[in-house]
Amino acid sequence: MGEIVGAGLIAHVPTIVLPEQTRRELNNGEDSTLVSGLRRLRKDVFDTVDYDTVVVLDSHWATTVEFVVTAQERRSGLFTSEELPRGMAQRPYDFLGDPSLAHLIASKGPSHSTWITPISDDHLPIFYATTNVWEFLGQGLPDKRWISIGVCQTADTEDNLRLGRALGDAIRESDRRVLLIASGAMSHTFWPLRRLRDHEAAGPEHIFSPEAYAADLRRLDWFYAGDHARVLATMPEFYRYKPEARFGHYLMMIGALGEGDCTARGRRYGEYENSVGTGQVHVWFDGPFAPPHRTPTDADYVRQTS
Repeated sequence: MGEIVGAGLIAHVPTIVLPEQTRRELNNGEDSTLVSGLRRLRKDVFDTVDYDTVVVLDSHWATTVEFVVTAQERRSGLFTSEELPRGMAQRPYDFLGDPSLAHLIASKGPSHSTWITPISDDHLPIFYATTNVWEFLGQGLPDKRWISIGVCQTADTEDNLRLGRALGDAIRESDRRVLLIASGAMSHTFWPLRRLRDHEAAGPEHIFSPEAYAADLRRLDWFYAGDHARVLATMPEFYRYKPEARFGHYLMMIGALGEGDCTARGRRYGEYENSVGTGQVHVWFDGPFAPPHRTPTDADYVRQTS
């Protein structure tokens, strides 16, 4: 029987793969703690814990009519970002996939009244929400498998939780020990272009608004306390601050961990930082995690959506 042995909300901001000198130039001479945080997370977890596969819940990969999970045997190539080609150009990546787990995840879609498709096309684009975190947490570990699941841009909170439930069921039915990475930001409003270069430093005073900063801090406190139920209950409020990908990366992760029944306490790696207006942080939750008390039924879905 498989299990999720760790999970985290992880920032993938482009600055983490810039040269250190450039990072310091952008941040008043100081380096980003998101970089040192990832290095400590690698040492504490990814180099230490017994696991087979990493599943990245990729907030930059937006699908439309279904959730999609990568199902290639291997993914390799050079990544240049269409968004920021000056800062992320021809960066090599090379890792094993896990088609068996991908197909098992997809098979759980119908039982959770959602749509999940495995895609093995070698020409499927890859995104830096996957490659940037792999560079820190997966590079140099050739026997570890990495797959990604995109966020669906037509999905709401319930849809993202359904994906997470399907993901959790598939992992428990498999023989895999899995780490989950919810790759994305918290509040996510960029400064306008003409003002953006005044807000490139990491200090939280550069977050787009005091209200967005306060909303992020409240949720961080709840993460540290293991109060995921409160995070879920206040999603309508949080949507006012435009969390990245409607916080789908976190919602899919917590759906796999048991939603409000999950009481895993988070520990932060590095500081909470600004990135041109957006809230960025690494928070890790250690497993093992208790399985959900039960699998929701169709009647539950009707009640939740009526």
